[in-house]
Amino acid sequence: MNGFRTFRRWVSLAAGGLALVMASSGAASAAPDAGPGRGGHKADAMDAVEAMQPGWNLGNSLDAVGADETAWGNPRITEELLENVRAQGFNSIRIPVTWGQHQAPGDHALDPDHLDRVAEVVDWALDDGFWVMLNIHHDSWQWISSMPADREGVRARYDAMWEQLAERFRDAPDRLVFESVNEPQFSGSSGDAENAELLHELNTSFHEIVRGSGGRNDDRLLVLPSLHTSADQARLDELMATFDVLDDPNLIATVHYYGYWPFSVNVAGGTRFDEVARDDMTGMFQRVRDTFVARGIPVVIGEYGLLGFDRHTGTVQQGEKLKFFELFGHYARTHGVTTMLWDNGQHFHRTGFTWNDAELFGHIESSWRGRSGTASSDQVFSERSAPVTDQRLTLNLNGTRFTGLSHDGDRLRRGTDYVVQGNELTLRARLLARLDGDREYGTNAQLTAHFSKGEPWRIDLITYDRPVLADASGTTDAFAVPTDFRGDRLATMEAVYEDGTNAGPHNWTPFKEFDVAFAPDYAGGSTTLTPAFFAEVADGRRVTLTFHYWSGATVTYDVVKSGNQVTGTVA
Repeated sequence: MNGFRTFRRWVSLAAGGLALVMASSGAASAAPDAGPGRGGHKADAMDAVEAMQPGWNLGNSLDAVGADETAWGNPRITEELLENVRAQGFNSIRIPVTWGQHQAPGDHALDPDHLDRVAEVVDWALDDGFWVMLNIHHDSWQWISSMPADREGVRARYDAMWEQLAERFRDAPDRLVFESVNEPQFSGSSGDAENAELLHELNTSFHEIVRGSGGRNDDRLLVLPSLHTSADQARLDELMATFDVLDDPNLIATVHYYGYWPFSVNVAGGTRFDEVARDDMTGMFQRVRDTFVARGIPVVIGEYGLLGFDRHTGTVQQGEKLKFFELFGHYARTHGVTTMLWDNGQHFHRTGFTWNDAELFGHIESSWRGRSGTASSDQVFSERSAPVTDQRLTLNLNGTRFTGLSHDGDRLRRGTDYVVQGNELTLRARLLARLDGDREYGTNAQLTAHFSKGEPWRIDLITYDRPVLADASGTTDAFAVPTDFRGDRLATMEAVYEDGTNAGPHNWTPFKEFDVAFAPDYAGGSTTLTPAFFAEVADGRRVTLTFHYWSGATVTYDVVKSGNQVTGTVA
């Protein structure tokens, strides 16, 4: 994953089969025959990948593009960091490394100091008991992507890189695993067939180099990605064709998963982990299981998370986020797939050694063992200007049993404070009125729903009134809509011209991207419209914005851009 990713495609690449005949070559396995296992493949590989679950990514450090591992804002890696990550229950660690800026022209020699530093971190991780996955990371888009126009040059550089890495780590313990390349991609190719041919060439060359280097590389586990590490069926079929050619029992397939794109970045109205988002996830797991796992080929999802995390972990609403990770862990476990959480520094604090969102990690950790109950929402809104009424939530039991509701550690009374009928939880008005107290705006209390197993579910009791906006003026570089949120929380924003056509970026949808086109500033009492939003707004045309809030309230607001000046008025 690119730590400074500015664009991520959701729409799948055009489907198509592998349009080349992959002939056998000198890339045949040099590993000794360990006997048949599941599906005719070596059982040890399946067992090893099972032992790697769960995994964690040391992202935006050694893979950073810049002078050193601190170039993207993370502190220098320490042995203490790895020990603390291991203590969280992770059994494997993926160490992404970008090598290009540390490789000499001409003979393509790797900088020995950089190689030594990578080896030091690898050794620390192995000493801590981790399985370690070492790769070539952002080189994929920096220079490997130019392979269609410079096939020989890219191959020479790529081969030299793996020859040096294979030699340096040839005697490392078997718990060190090599990954050929991260998120392979090609620019200027003729299409799917050429892309598949080029990736097959890289993967088989990597395999031949490592296997021919001797030592423990004779049968070391090797990880091969699909194009873009996509789980689209056409991409999986292309990768399966490479596996068939190599016929090596010690190979692992890898894909990445960042969810259904509108939900993952909060665009096009994708505010909820709804049926469409769930189907996208379940379809991915079904495809990798049917294509690889069912045939005895282990699978590692080398990165997973939500793309909105690149900007801010609040891009996706907390409860919807938790439901995503709870179901993801369940499907990984039941489909026999090992997962590696992408962490570029926003999850586990790398000097304080605590989770920035302990609730999120609690649900991730719990999903390694079993399921947790959730609910239709973790927010219950009561309008201050109206009488307090009963509020209902739907419980998602997920195979658990609801055991009760509490507040500040005290159990609430079933039948008096709340009622449960089937999967419907009703919070009584008398309970809400009592806990809301003086009914100040915002979260006045938190309830905890308990289940027979797994993590509890937090429910915020929120008092609100419809948000109030005010007129404003500013520039396209700095424009903010004065917003008295009055306890409410912003979910998404629509933008349309007077004729009803969509305005702003992503003009195929009226709903703009959270944290890219707009962002709430609750402490500052404003809603920011970004330069990226105005860059794609027509000059002189009125744009009507509709702000959607989690309470269900909507408020409209008009903006007009004239040059770099912006005027905003309450609609």
